[in-house]
Amino acid sequence: MATVPDLLDFVRGDDSGLSIPAHPDALLRAGPEFLTRAFRSYGSLPQDNAVTRIVRAEPWLAGNSGEKLALSVEYERSDPQLDTELFVKFSRYFPDAFRDRRRYELEPEVRLAALSRLPEFPVTVARPYFADFNHETGTGLLVTQQIDFGAEGVEPIHRKCMDHELEEPVRYYRATVAALARLAAAHMAGRLSPQVKELFPFDLDAAMAEMPIPWDEAQIVEKARRIGEFAANCPGLLPANVASAQFIARLERDAPRFVRHERAVKHFLLANPDFVALTHWNTNIDNAWFWRDGSGEMHCGLLDWGMVRQMNVAYGLWGGLSASDSAMLEQHLDDLLALFAEELAANDGPRLDVDELGLHFDLSVAMLGLALMADTPALILSRLPDAAKAAGPHDPIMLGDQVAHGFLHVFSNFLDTWERRDFGASLDRLLER
Repeated sequence: MATVPDLLDFVRGDDSGLSIPAHPDALLRAGPEFLTRAFRSYGSLPQDNAVTRIVRAEPWLAGNSGEKLALSVEYERSDPQLDTELFVKFSRYFPDAFRDRRRYELEPEVRLAALSRLPEFPVTVARPYFADFNHETGTGLLVTQQIDFGAEGVEPIHRKCMDHELEEPVRYYRATVAALARLAAAHMAGRLSPQVKELFPFDLDAAMAEMPIPWDEAQIVEKARRIGEFAANCPGLLPANVASAQFIARLERDAPRFVRHERAVKHFLLANPDFVALTHWNTNIDNAWFWRDGSGEMHCGLLDWGMVRQMNVAYGLWGGLSASDSAMLEQHLDDLLALFAEELAANDGPRLDVDELGLHFDLSVAMLGLALMADTPALILSRLPDAAKAAGPHDPIMLGDQVAHGFLHVFSNFLDTWERRDFGASLDRLLER
């Protein structure tokens, strides 16, 4: 059984120097006085105004890392520019060491909150009121406006891996892909400098060491065989093209080649500055809010910036598309890649060749999938021993475990994309250069 972390109440913020609360009870004890000091120090509250009362504080149960609160506050002087409905995100989850291990994911989100206040920041985000982090302990706090889903033209929150519930899901992904392109372009064109280099420096060697494939060639072949067994034993859970003997044979042949050439592939993905930019890691539609303008065009704001950093732009594209509907991916992936390239160039970024972007996409998805998803069958069967009885990926058996359902959906898209786009052939294209 995991050891529960020792409880901290307050730590000193690395940027503000304030004593910041580490969990909800500590925040409520610190009360309006702390919020006033914090908001003033961050520049989000005028010096002649104050938070006078916490009206409501309710746990926000979504997510699987730190604790969260929905907070309602009152100010000494009412101001339409100040939000009274706030969202509070802690890095720590002291009751559960498994969740608490992810505490450092908030650190880049704290840095992003600071960057987002630049006038040239091109993506709509939840307005930050305070953000700080103590690196030594991994303890941080982020306070933003609360997005009012389902009100004032904002669509209700959409569930991850459930795009079959949406009408025209591609419209949502056009909005998120365009937002990713605008962010990359603003960075590449220097509109976020020098802050982006200070807050999110890029080191090629460090980037190449991130998310290694944790298997040798023999082990990855065994993982591919296990995927074949999973497809045969759970016939309702993976699409027919992925479950075919022909594809499993290709996977057994090509997966170890990616292990063998891992360094060459990563160098290709990370050494060309036209393809490396500040990128949101996870623009799945549950990490965004959406609204339509007068002409019906979809727009979005982006949430949950954990792990934001400079990376190959295709990493971010896959991070946002990986939980989409497989039919949408099959029909619209090429169009979405072209949209990214168009938006990047239109916003003063480099003009990428769409075919070259497609090659980066294929190799990125292969590397990320092999690094993070190869053990998915074992994970699903450990959590849902009856998975073989499920008639399909959205069967109540699968929906009964959100983690297993989510992993299955992304895993299925990873393999389906590999089969359709032939990642082995994409690797050949790189190695021939």
